[in-house]
Amino acid sequence: MVRKKTLCFLIIIIPFFLNGCWSKKELTDLAIVAAMGVDKTEEGKYSMTLQIINPGNVAGGMRGGGVGSQSPPVTIYKATGDNLVEASRRASSKISRRLYYAHANLVVVGEGLAREEGVATIIDAIDRDHEFRITTTMVIANHSTAEDLLRALTPVDKIPANKVLKTLEFSEQKWGQTLKTSIQDVMKGLQSSDGATVVSGFRLMGDPKHASQLDNIQESEPESTLEASGIALLKKGKLVDWSYGKTARGTVWILDKIKATDINIDWKGKKDAVAYQADRQKTNVSGKMKDGKPHITIHTSVEGTIGGIDVAEDITNEKVISEMEKKVQKEIKSEIEKAVQQAKTNQADFFGFDGVIRRSRPDDWEKLKAMWNEVYFPELQVDVTVEAYIRRAGLRNKSFLSSLEGE
Repeated sequence: MVRKKTLCFLIIIIPFFLNGCWSKKELTDLAIVAAMGVDKTEEGKYSMTLQIINPGNVAGGMRGGGVGSQSPPVTIYKATGDNLVEASRRASSKISRRLYYAHANLVVVGEGLAREEGVATIIDAIDRDHEFRITTTMVIANHSTAEDLLRALTPVDKIPANKVLKTLEFSEQKWGQTLKTSIQDVMKGLQSSDGATVVSGFRLMGDPKHASQLDNIQESEPESTLEASGIALLKKGKLVDWSYGKTARGTVWILDKIKATDINIDWKGKKDAVAYQADRQKTNVSGKMKDGKPHITIHTSVEGTIGGIDVAEDITNEKVISEMEKKVQKEIKSEIEKAVQQAKTNQADFFGFDGVIRRSRPDDWEKLKAMWNEVYFPELQVDVTVEAYIRRAGLRNKSFLSSLEGE
C-alpha cells in the first residue's frame, strides 16, 4: 500500500520539475538566414546584407502563373552599424520575424573590406554568437561587394547560398583550382605566423542589377551568374593577392587538398594533346635545418588515368607511358613552384611551412619566428619532387585515332 502511495505521489509531483517546451521557436516567428554578407561603407560603418529564405516560395516553387506575379525564393535585407551586432539589431527593425542564424551556411566578405580591414573582426563577432556555427563556409567576393553577390538569383538551385556552397564543393572535388573553407579553417590559419591563410573566392559574372531580377533565372542562358573564382591570399588577416588557374592549383597541391583534377600535356608537337585525370594523390611536406637555414621538402605522389588523346598513339608501349608520366610530373612541379614563388613575393607563408619547421626543429624555430615572413620565408629553400603514375587508359589501350590513320 505504501509503495502504491509513493508511486502515485511521484507521478503527481514529477511534472512540476519538467521544463517542457520553454525554449520553443515557432517557424512562423523566425526569419531563417541562409547567408550573410559584410561590406564597409564610405562612412566606415559595417554594411550587413542578409539573404532570408521565403519558405513558401522554395517549397512550392514560384508563386502565380504570370511573370509579374512571381516571387523570388529569398528576400534581401540590408542594415548598417558601427559593428555587426548593431547592424543585426537594426535589421531586426525591418523584419516582422526574429532573425535566426543557426541555418546560415555562408558568410561573404566584400573584397574592399577584406583588403582594408581584414576578416578577423568579423570572425570574432561570429564566434561569439551562440547561434552561428564556425563550420559555416566563408568566401571573399572577387572584384565585387558581398551585397551584389547575395542579391544575385540563381537557376537550378533556388537558394543562391546553396548554389555557392555546392559549386565550391564540386569544383574542389573535380577541378582542384578552388577550395571550400570554413570559418574554423580561416581561424586556424589566422593563428599561424603573421596570420597568413587562404580563403575561397567567388565572383558575380554579369550585371549586378540584372542578376537580382527574376528575369535572370527565367532565361535558358542566364546573363548574370555566380562562379567560383580563385583563392584569396590573406596576410595579417587582410587580402593581399589572388591566386588563379594553375598557380591556385599549386597551392591546393601543397595543402594536400586535391581530390581530382585534369592535367593537360603536350604530345608530338601538339599543345594539350593528352588529358591526364588525377584520381588520387598525397602530398607530404617535411622540414629541417640545413647549413643553419630552414629547408622544406615537398613530395607529391599522384595516380591517374588517360582521359583523352588528340593524336594517334599506342599507349601499350611502356616507353610512351613513362614519357607521359614524366611530362605530368614536370607540369605538377611547375604549378607547385609557381605557388611557392607567389607566396614568397607576398612574404606570407600561406602553406603553414612555419608549423612544419616548428614541429621538426622547435629549438631552431624560436630563433626564426620573429623574422620568418620578412627574412627567412622569402629566402626559404624549397625542394619539390613529384611521382606521377598512369594506372589506366580508359576503355581503350590503342587509340581510336590510330585505326583511322591506318586506313
